[in-house]
Amino acid sequence: MGKKATSASPAIPQYVLKGFRHLHRQEDDISNFGYNNLESIHPIEGFELYSSRGLKPSLGPLKSAFYRISITITGHVDMQLGLEHFKHQPRTMSFTWPNQVFSKNNISADAFGYYILFNEDFLNDLVPAASIPKEFPFFDYTGRPLFQLDADEIDRVQQFVLKMNEELKKSRPGKQKAIGMYLYLLLLEAKRSYERQQLHVPDNTADTIYLVSHFHKLVSRHFLLKRKVTDYASLLTVSANHLNRTVKEVTGKTASESIADMLVQEAKAVLKYTEASVSEIAYQLNFSEPAAFNRFFKKMTGETPMLYRKNASGQYNA
Repeated sequence: MGKKATSASPAIPQYVLKGFRHLHRQEDDISNFGYNNLESIHPIEGFELYSSRGLKPSLGPLKSAFYRISITITGHVDMQLGLEHFKHQPRTMSFTWPNQVFSKNNISADAFGYYILFNEDFLNDLVPAASIPKEFPFFDYTGRPLFQLDADEIDRVQQFVLKMNEELKKSRPGKQKAIGMYLYLLLLEAKRSYERQQLHVPDNTADTIYLVSHFHKLVSRHFLLKRKVTDYASLLTVSANHLNRTVKEVTGKTASESIADMLVQEAKAVLKYTEASVSEIAYQLNFSEPAAFNRFFKKMTGETPMLYRKNASGQYNA
């Protein structure tokens, strides 16, 4: 079981880079790209790079304490960030930030790409940790976390990936700084594409698609403490009735059901990746008592928490 970052109550598991590998790489993986099967003399603290070869067929839902960049060169992959569903296509990049609930599945047979994991302070010499969401809007909860690049852009991104891999494999002076610079240049290339495509979200919160997307992102950030539709309506400066109606029109679910879906994702992550008891999980998730959590989970999934854990453990060990 990977080490989890400590945080303020409620104590929901959040994986750090050290000890995280077994959750996303297959046990018999012999590929040697990037950080995979890297000699012990070469690792860089706070940074990992992989190709999709040897990736587990599904991942999550789970929460991590680091940034993630996914790059799809060929094939298709389904991804969920919080309540939002996305599909990676060729030349797609996606970005997740610390504390997001993340999952990936339905990876096509022809899928190939790369992914990069790095801690908040890894780019401190170039971008202070607190400034990353401002510098790169796709890392901010108000931005768009997935988009497609053109052929020239994705080629340049891939070249930066290959340069980082080259640095990882050799013991040359300044290699950590070089990797940081290549990572920054990769993010800059992505930002240029993002801005070229004018992917910034609109300022008008009356826009239907933006309202629902912003609501989903807010729920992903605040669902542990904010469980009422009125809480989010206030944050979005709309009425609760308007928010409920709009979310229902776009997603087929009410705003309340969306909040419950986010809570289920979190519960699944805790059940699947930790050994916490159901009672501990119930209180971590701010339920009044374990019985209330059991009723909620079974209503939402058709399974008791213990049965879900048993089945998830079987899939995980398969």
